[in-house]
Amino acid sequence: MTDVSRRTVVGWALGLALCACVSGQVWAQAAAPAATGGIEGTWQATLHAPGGHDLRTVLKITKDDKGALHGMFYSIDQSGQGIATSSISFDDGTLKYGIDFISLKYEGKMSADKNSISGTSTQGDHSLPLVFERATPETEWAMPAPPPKIPPMAADAHPTFEVATIKPTKPDEQRTFLVWRGNDMQVVNFSLAGLVKFAYDIQDKQILGAPDWFHSDRWDITAKPDTPGQPNGDQLKEMVQKLLADRFALKFHKDQKEMGAYVLTVGKDGPKLKQNASNPNGLPGLFFGPIGTLHVMNATMQNFTGLMQSAVLDRPVVDKTGLTGRWDFTLKWTPDDSQFAGMGVKVPPPSADDPNPAPPLFTAIQEQLDLKLEAQKTAVPVLVIDHVDHPSPN
Repeated sequence: MTDVSRRTVVGWALGLALCACVSGQVWAQAAAPAATGGIEGTWQATLHAPGGHDLRTVLKITKDDKGALHGMFYSIDQSGQGIATSSISFDDGTLKYGIDFISLKYEGKMSADKNSISGTSTQGDHSLPLVFERATPETEWAMPAPPPKIPPMAADAHPTFEVATIKPTKPDEQRTFLVWRGNDMQVVNFSLAGLVKFAYDIQDKQILGAPDWFHSDRWDITAKPDTPGQPNGDQLKEMVQKLLADRFALKFHKDQKEMGAYVLTVGKDGPKLKQNASNPNGLPGLFFGPIGTLHVMNATMQNFTGLMQSAVLDRPVVDKTGLTGRWDFTLKWTPDDSQFAGMGVKVPPPSADDPNPAPPLFTAIQEQLDLKLEAQKTAVPVLVIDHVDHPSPN
């Protein structure tokens, strides 16, 4: 199993992906167990993921008054949050469901006693066995309580981190993420370069004059802001910028440098994107699930190009679409071995068994989004590092 199969992006996060890691507030009332023999009810299984991770998986199946099935999927040991199945069916003793959002599919056969379902869970090109057992009130696992809903920070607030704990990452840590949880920012396995790229929307090649440890040393951070509420994207980046200056003594100056870059523009008939006006001040959601499938929600074009240049491509990506506002879309492509170095993963060769492989990235962007990504030499903003230290004591 490659590293690629174990990583995805969750919000601003990179983390384990063989089960559903989901951002958002999607919750469902627990369905009461149905009569013995029916498919409705609560089913639970343990997914034995790579690296010794045992992940408790719950599937709650209900039937509406028209007889249609509905499913809610939970990964208790990851987020514990629910995500609705995109499709679900039960015919001739075979359960099938899919979750398009994370490219997950399952197919399994019910046992003769109708109390278990043995099958395979597939995400992208990777499959694992998964056996569901019918849960009863006595055996049903306790579901994590939903986190309290946190109101947004005042739009005119300029917060800073009141308390921040910074520690070196453990050598065996495989996860990499930056997320907002409850009232805190949590960062795992980030280099200082990664924090700067996040805070200033730049790519590695746009950082000049940094010492070697700037890219190699890894840090875990827990930080609490001095302002109540959930920050928007700009406020979160502002806090990280202040943290870098305060705890790492980061000083730099901005410049322009002509270099090879990718320029994003709108195609002749584009764009093929859905505008999202539901939460213009909210955090964007950008998720890989799995590698080569990118789900984008409530994100600006700058959010999209920032992720592409930091995680996928080997050079800066410049937004010249002129598109404003927030957008929702899904992009599916077949990665090549030049991509995803920013996530520290090696892309395996394409599967020869796939009869309908997704197109390469540049073709996918044009066909699916009617945007155009082209290699050009252009002036690109850069940060020139003047001074930086290892973090000050907690």
